[in-house]
Amino acid sequence: MANYKIVYNRKDCIGAFTCGAVSPKFWEFDDDGKANLKGAKLNEETGFYELIIEEADYKEVLESAEVCPVDVIEVKKL
Repeated sequence: MANYKIVYNRKDCIGAFTCGAVSPKFWEFDDDGKANLKGAKLNEETGFYELIIEEADYKEVLESAEVCPVDVIEVKKL
């Protein structure tokens, strides 16, 4: 099975939270008005949060990226 990596630019998130509406399994709303990617680790080099997911979750996560109005979520195949 292929794995995928979610790359999330939290700094540029505007808090529309469309990602969480589509995929509450992976996204939660934070007190600062931005989304959090559950279980993600901060990549110190890029400043983006990253999370490896299974292929079974790919469609759900891809949809959450597609509905983001500011395109701060990317899903990459590993």
